[in-house]
Amino acid sequence: MKKILSLALALVMTMSLAACAKSNKDTSTNEPSSTEVADSANQADSESTSETEQKPETITIKSLNANKEEIDLEVPYDPQKIAILDMASLDILDALGLGDRVVGTANTSLDYLQTYVTKDGVANLGTIKEADLEAVMASEPDVIFIGGRLSSSYDALSEIAPVVYLATDQEIGVVKSVEKNAKTIASMFAKEDDATQLMSGFEARITALSEFAEGKNAIIGLSTSGSFNVLANDGRCSIIGVEIGFENVGVDNKIDASAHGNEASFEFIVDKNPEYIFVMDRDAAINTEGAQLAQEIMENELVMGTDAYKNGNIVYLAHPAVWYTAEGGITALDLMLSDLETELLN
Repeated sequence: MKKILSLALALVMTMSLAACAKSNKDTSTNEPSSTEVADSANQADSESTSETEQKPETITIKSLNANKEEIDLEVPYDPQKIAILDMASLDILDALGLGDRVVGTANTSLDYLQTYVTKDGVANLGTIKEADLEAVMASEPDVIFIGGRLSSSYDALSEIAPVVYLATDQEIGVVKSVEKNAKTIASMFAKEDDATQLMSGFEARITALSEFAEGKNAIIGLSTSGSFNVLANDGRCSIIGVEIGFENVGVDNKIDASAHGNEASFEFIVDKNPEYIFVMDRDAAINTEGAQLAQEIMENELVMGTDAYKNGNIVYLAHPAVWYTAEGGITALDLMLSDLETELLN
């Protein structure tokens, strides 16, 4: 009997030890070891470090300085608060879907940018020609965008925040300039692919207009204060003579055509007798009260004797404010080309 009891007790103890061993094995399987915990922590730290490396605090871009020289400029990466004193830059930021970063903007009459002028919480920073420095400072921007009209204020604005000054480069043309500037701005927000997509299609439109313009000449100018100023190929509306390719017969040694245009007599237009006349209404662009419309100025007895008038080839640019104040933006470029396509290709 004692022998039987001893065997039974031994069997019970053996089963108990087996159960404990299984329990310990299960626990070991479900709970990570100290080594596994350490490895997991190291992986998390590595991912955090990698993310930090991918998002630097600053980025260096190409911009212009007060002397309109291209420089390397260090700006915040992915800035959250943006002050705008240039409509072309605002146009690009808007197209990239970054409008919610704008804390202040210059006033503008452009329809497609009006939401920024009227939006609550967006400060009025003056105009594209005269910045309200106190308002800019009060908006506490991370970065400031300006255009050529404010180059003289570059140093003062730089005391507040880095100043990104972008412009149209006549050597590469309007379309290439828009593309370059859009990619520069996009690089500050890791949106280069978006900028590329937004620029798709413009070259094909330029090609279609160029094919139409081949072998044709024109005078290009702006109407203002009852007169007509001719424009050369190195200022406003240069896309017509440079990229689209109309021969600009308004460029004459007797007339020093500046970027803003210089007054030409109507006799000059008659003498050149162009096939086309392109007219940008400056007074309409800047909302000059009581000013004559471009059509009233141009359709006088002298001009009505030209081939351009007789053949219905006086082209009044439908969006003068865009041509005069916003050249360089993505939406602006679309509207400018649309003005030409409507008159020439349709």
